[in-house]
Amino acid sequence: MNELLRALPRVDDILDCVNDDMPRTVLVECIREILDNCRSEIINGQCHVSSDAKLKGNHESVPFFCKSDIVEKVITLAKSKLTPTLRPVINATGIVLHTNLGRAPMAESVAEHVKQVAMGYSTLEYNIDTGKRGSRTAGIENLLVDLTNAEAACIVNNNAAAVLLVLSALCNKGEVVVSRGELVEIGGSFRVPEVISQGGAILKEVGSTNKTHLSDYNRAINQETSALLKVHTSNYKIMGFTEEVSMNELANLAKEANILSIYDLGSGSFVSFAGEPTVQQAIVDGVDVLCFSGDKLLGGPQCGIILGKEEYIAKLRAHPLYRALRADKLTLAALEASLKFYLDLENAKVQIPTLSMLLAPVDELKEKATRLLELLNKKFAPKLQKTMGQAGGGSLPLQEFESYTVAINQGADFTIEELEKRLRCWRTPIISRIHKDTLLLDVRTIEECYFTEIAECLNQS
Repeated sequence: MNELLRALPRVDDILDCVNDDMPRTVLVECIREILDNCRSEIINGQCHVSSDAKLKGNHESVPFFCKSDIVEKVITLAKSKLTPTLRPVINATGIVLHTNLGRAPMAESVAEHVKQVAMGYSTLEYNIDTGKRGSRTAGIENLLVDLTNAEAACIVNNNAAAVLLVLSALCNKGEVVVSRGELVEIGGSFRVPEVISQGGAILKEVGSTNKTHLSDYNRAINQETSALLKVHTSNYKIMGFTEEVSMNELANLAKEANILSIYDLGSGSFVSFAGEPTVQQAIVDGVDVLCFSGDKLLGGPQCGIILGKEEYIAKLRAHPLYRALRADKLTLAALEASLKFYLDLENAKVQIPTLSMLLAPVDELKEKATRLLELLNKKFAPKLQKTMGQAGGGSLPLQEFESYTVAINQGADFTIEELEKRLRCWRTPIISRIHKDTLLLDVRTIEECYFTEIAECLNQS
């Protein structure tokens, strides 16, 4: 054992054999880690036989770690440490707003604009016309007002923050009336009752899980009531014997009672989808304050957008929480560039990736899947298969989207799990899905420029 331990190379010997392009500190750390592993294996009797070197004992060959093996392990470990944990993947799941994969992708021109803002100085809080300090969000807020006909707008870092700010600034210590059927839980186990509590307000539930009437809200209003809150259940639906109060009815009741009406729209959209309320309609319905996400159906970056009456938005901007929750310059750059597509709604449906994928005609998807199919090795017996998918990201829970996939069933010399892992561990990870023991590559979410990459991964021997 001692001879084996003494025979291990020194750190400097390994360092001389490794690519100098890698940071020295990382290489030294990796060499020491690998050598420590080698020592542990020797001490524990787990040392494996080297392919090109052996240490001679008195009577027989003894397993030995050679320098080339160690160098290879060091390079592999260093590359792993230097690879960013947040990196691009190819989404072949067909889920457009895949929360685990970053939800809405940006348009190329939006990403380029963000890049330019990130790489240099910008007009974040500088007014070119006056040469003095300016507002970081005034331009974007004016754009939102033009697009939605709201009186004013405010931007924070996500929709949960938007709701928290609204409750803290406008409803603190007051009662907020909510239907029992709308006490939703969003990703990460954040629940509406908890957000209301953190905002310093008092939750007052009305109605039942499946039915809430306008009279339920009316009876709950008293001198302690601050607001009527409607929460759009954008990540689930209750079907069957149900009834809910419309935003228009709730806004009118709140106005009569001289209290606030608040609408947490969740996954807000400027484009009409079946059964999904739009941001513009909520403003028409007369809501006082409206909150929604920027990174779901809107197709922009993660942020929370608040629209509403000028007097209430002014209070939000003046609240201490606003500073803590405000969006950073890269988010603002991406949001403004994304919103400008909506100046022409038909153009937005083409230019914004989320909308173009959700609205893609099924016959075009079939043709697209056929082109991918033709690139794949026939040993996998790939075939076209129609499928139904959803938008994802807690959006459009009732709407299914017809699509086409390239489907691969298990073969004699490979399993579906092995194939899925090969794709997932490729240089650019390819994230597929398995359904009923079949691996599916859904072309709705695959950009055609990645077809050759997928083919190269699958066609290798």
